Amino acid sequence: MNNIIYRDLTIKHISKSTLKNSYITITPEAEVILKTPKVNQSFIFDLLQDRELWIRKKIAQAKKNPPIKVNIEDEVLLFGDIYSIDAPEVTNLRVKLEKIRVNSPSKSIKCYNLFYKDYCSAYITPRVEYFSQKMNLKYEEIKFRKMKSRWGSCSSNRVLTFNTELIKTKKELIDYVVVHELAHIKHMNHSKDFHSLVDKYLPFSREYRQELKKTKISTF
Repeated sequence: MNNIIYRDLTIKHISKSTLKNSYITITPEAEVILKTPKVNQSFIFDLLQDRELWIRKKIAQAKKNPPIKVNIEDEVLLFGDIYSIDAPEVTNLRVKLEKIRVNSPSKSIKCYNLFYKDYCSAYITPRVEYFSQKMNLKYEEIKFRKMKSRWGSCSSNRVLTFNTELIKTKKELIDYVVVHELAHIKHMNHSKDFHSLVDKYLPFSREYRQELKKTKISTF
């Protein structure tokens, strides 16, 4: 990876011979990432010039903390970063999309949702087990489903439910939600004792809580 200076913009450039197309991504932190096959500088300049207005618009949106969105069938949002659909981390999704072979947004979104649910289960389940043992709090079951207004929940019978959209956020925020819901096994409220328990295992939990409140995820 190297930096490209275009006018007043600093752009992170990744060149990979395995890429079939070029991709421009604006991260939630308003960073510009350009991924291209091996091409000359003239091609890159023309591409940036052609997409300059779009780039500047996206930067402005990112700085205003808008909902994070991805280009369906081109990008995937994982752990707070936008990945190219060609990235190895999203091979399973790419395979699902290739099997559709039709221009159907609804079917593509279904593939995305199934991918996020599977990825969420595979990543979060071990994190729950890790913190469960560390906190000495036993749960009965873990469930995953897409929710619009909650990141997670803990029922009175110790069933933990996590929003599959959570996998789109940063890993430290995911850990915060895991610890938060496990803490509800002992304290079914948001009392001082509850927050003290969360703070015990996540010293920066207050900062994570505030950041999570500001995190807006596009649910298609």
